[in-house]
Amino acid sequence: MNLFDGRRGGAGDQGTISIRSLEKRHGRDGRLVRALAGITLEIPFGQFVAIMGPSGSGKSTLLHLLGGLDRPTSGEIVIGDRNVGEMSDDEITTFRRRKIGFVFQFFNLLPTLTAVENVGLPLLIDGMPSPVVQKRAAAALAQVGLGHRGHHRPEELSGGEMQRVAIARALVIDPIIILADEPTGNLDSTMGEEVLDLLRNTHRERRATLVMVTHEARAAGYAERKITVHDGQVVHDTAVAVTAGRTG
Repeated sequence: MNLFDGRRGGAGDQGTISIRSLEKRHGRDGRLVRALAGITLEIPFGQFVAIMGPSGSGKSTLLHLLGGLDRPTSGEIVIGDRNVGEMSDDEITTFRRRKIGFVFQFFNLLPTLTAVENVGLPLLIDGMPSPVVQKRAAAALAQVGLGHRGHHRPEELSGGEMQRVAIARALVIDPIIILADEPTGNLDSTMGEEVLDLLRNTHRERRATLVMVTHEARAAGYAERKITVHDGQVVHDTAVAVTAGRTG
């Protein structure tokens, strides 16, 4: 499957995210820090994976490398038939914009834009006509239960609503991969459960690959697979008996 043809394929597409001998080193306080120490993983398309680990374990670094937000020091990431390390800066920017939906802990919404404008921004940047952007953004907001809040700015929304807007923004491009970095870290337990239910149900409906970084065992219980990272290395990789949260 050529990932640059069209948007996202159907649930029957075959392929993997292959992470091979991935290392990331950087300087900190005058010393060299090895954030990732040769990680090798295979993530089949359509899987929901939780990556766990303490602060400084390398889990967020791994997520940023998967999303092309940073480059590895060595090793490679191959998504489907494309080696991310062989992409030019322009190619990787286009890949992120069209193929990867991001959900961050602190929402990253623009305060001067309404909810529907925040959701539609990736499509607008990609050159899609404004009427089409408006329609798709409104549909994405409706999917996350916020069709009635489209004209509200972030300051008028609760934390849970802002995270739902952020999820709608990730979904509006119809991504093949959704990367969620501590998506419940800035929410109370009730709002956090609602967001996790939404992510899990979205994964089930769309069968997009979902990779979620979390430090919460309960959040990891929503995933199909749990990978634990410590000191830049994978120390556990297990299937999860998914029982957390509501069904549906």
